[in-house]
Amino acid sequence: MASPRDQSKEGGQGPGGDWLEWIRPRTEPAGAFAKPEALDDLVVLDASSGSLAGPFCSSILAEWGARVIRIEPPGGDVVRGFSPFGLEHNGTGLAYLVEGRNKLHITCNLEKAEGRRLLRRLAGKADVIIETYRPGQMDRWRIGYRQLRRANPCLVYAAITTYGQFGPKAVANANQPDYDVADQALSGLVYITGEPAQDPVHPQPYETPTRSGNWMAWYAGGAWAAFGILTALSHRRRTGEGQLVDVSPPEGLMRFLEDMVLYYDKAGRIRERLGVVDNAVSLYNFVRCKDGYQMIAGFSDANFAGVTNIMERPELREDPRFDTSVKRAQNRLALHAEVEEWSRQYTSQEILAKVQDYMLNKRGPGTVATGRVNSPAETFQEEHWWVRGSLTTVDDPIYGELSMQGQPWKATGTPPRMKWACRPPGQDNQYVYLKYLGLDPSRLAAYRNKGVV
Repeated sequence: MASPRDQSKEGGQGPGGDWLEWIRPRTEPAGAFAKPEALDDLVVLDASSGSLAGPFCSSILAEWGARVIRIEPPGGDVVRGFSPFGLEHNGTGLAYLVEGRNKLHITCNLEKAEGRRLLRRLAGKADVIIETYRPGQMDRWRIGYRQLRRANPCLVYAAITTYGQFGPKAVANANQPDYDVADQALSGLVYITGEPAQDPVHPQPYETPTRSGNWMAWYAGGAWAAFGILTALSHRRRTGEGQLVDVSPPEGLMRFLEDMVLYYDKAGRIRERLGVVDNAVSLYNFVRCKDGYQMIAGFSDANFAGVTNIMERPELREDPRFDTSVKRAQNRLALHAEVEEWSRQYTSQEILAKVQDYMLNKRGPGTVATGRVNSPAETFQEEHWWVRGSLTTVDDPIYGELSMQGQPWKATGTPPRMKWACRPPGQDNQYVYLKYLGLDPSRLAAYRNKGVV
């Protein structure tokens, strides 16, 4: 499917019209290439291996303009094979097509001493290096932060791995690869995700903890690493000093778990799985409708009154099971059943129309929130995301036309942008090695023959 149609000009009519006319041409991604890039003075080496946390981190920096040199072993990193059901496009897995974006790709065999020497020389000309090897591996190869900073004191070095660079488990599990599903489990996220068991003694097969449906830990680790790198670069601009940024993907996910730790510390209780029905407040649920699932929220007394008015069931707020917020939480399954009996009569759009009519025309008290649970296909077809460039189609010179996620940020001055989707392993060897190390084609060929690049 090609990216949906251009929109007519917004604004001039209705709330915020003047603002919409002003902001859209200043931030829409179509105009990004006419503006400067925020990080175009940075050279980043992405030497990550076997983890998408590193490539996602470098994708963020590349989208803001950094020159990212992706370093893979000859033949390519194993992450190129990570793809649903082994599906590949032109020999590359789909996940890597997304996270190989905007990068120059070279090969360098770090298992060989000559390959490590090449990396050491490249690091002397870089601002940032990203790696995802097991703790101490790069140091044992004499290309870790301790060694590289001697030649380049300004270097910002980001190391991303499951247990971080120190601590009891970093030592005990030093040989364990970084797997996203293990990172999710370690963080506590998996424990609170999934359907709770109605009968803990005889739980149903689906009443178990479940992982997030994406590589959430790797992406959290990569995002926090990018944040740490940018903060370290800000410090470097003031002091001239680089530093090491140590990131653990499980710790990255822990930081997303809001009050879970404090709840255990202060209340002595473990937060259990929520499932579809929130166990703290009600109504705050996903309910079935004619064409899928819908979120409906209205848990305070005034907002619950709004829900019952929209349902045309005002008697529910007088029901002794539901007449206070505490009782609604205690009897949340019964309330869920009442609401779902109503919601299953309507489509998602019909429910949305009823809520909007109630809110916009002030037909009663309370604020009611609702929203459809989109499938990936429905998200893909949602025109709003294409207009904003959050979904985009790239006509890549090597991989052809690809539809993928764009940038989540919009900016008036130095916007991020998508330049290309990916490169095959070693595509940019000749350019990078000549530009940064002065290696002519004959010297590069000699390295290639020895399996160094």
